[in-house]
Amino acid sequence: MYLEISDLAGLPAHPLIVHAVVVLVPLSALGLLVSAVWPAARDRIGWITVGLSTFCLVLIPLATGSGENLEERVDETRLVEEHAELAERMLPWVVLLVLAAVALMVFVHVRRRLDERVADGSPAERPGWARIAAPLVVAFAVVASIGSVWVTYEVGHSGARATWDDTPAGEHEGGGEEHEDEGEEGAVLPGVPSPAPVRA
Repeated sequence: MYLEISDLAGLPAHPLIVHAVVVLVPLSALGLLVSAVWPAARDRIGWITVGLSTFCLVLIPLATGSGENLEERVDETRLVEEHAELAERMLPWVVLLVLAAVALMVFVHVRRRLDERVADGSPAERPGWARIAAPLVVAFAVVASIGSVWVTYEVGHSGARATWDDTPAGEHEGGGEEHEDEGEEGAVLPGVPSPAPVRA
């Protein structure tokens, strides 16, 4: 489900929302990764990461919807279509990011309660499932973090190409090597007099 927004404060909404996504999703992923491998940091930023990743989950339908709205207003090119297809991958990965963040914090909370019962002299020990689940939860968090950062990079890079490659500046940059080669082969350069022709 996507929410189509065309403009924000008189400007196209898609670039504004996308800039928030490309900053906050990697930031959430970094927070989750640090929380998964560093218990001391987990107590400080674990639940903040849950909230931030959930906010990103709200932004994704807005980014996708505004992108579809903008797609109807620009020329349809191969790069635009490629960007739209890659953007479909964002939502599943951000969902995984949120689930991993919640799973990590809930698991840590449950395990802490079990440890407190043991410390209070309860005969019950930490169950076997808790020892097995610990590395699985951490692995889930690591995969979700790395995957969400990678897909954000892919989508952002394809969006930048779709925006700039078809412009005169992008075409000039792409053809820079060709013009440089021509200069080396004897093309007339500004301010340099051409050599006199040699007559037989």
